[in-house]
Amino acid sequence: MTKMTYEIVPHDGGWAYRADGVYSETFSSHAEALEAARIVVNEQQVGDEPVQISYQDEKGKWHAEYSDGGDRPEVEIVDRYDGSGNATV
Repeated sequence: MTKMTYEIVPHDGGWAYRADGVYSETFSSHAEALEAARIVVNEQQVGDEPVQISYQDEKGKWHAEYSDGGDRPEVEIVDRYDGSGNATV
């Protein structure tokens, strides 16, 4: 099972959530960034219809796989905000 971690971090003068080094849009408050991350996490837990998927790998080779729509990632939100306007390490 895949695990996704979303971190709540200061970003561009506000706050964002970050996953795999990619930042969300910037939110004006920590609370807004945290709520946005919670929404994304909840949406990821919703199953889908079974489908046949195809994709091209980094070497240009095509692959075909069946997805039953129920294999959802394990998700976690990491929030090191200490309440004083700073993120702790």
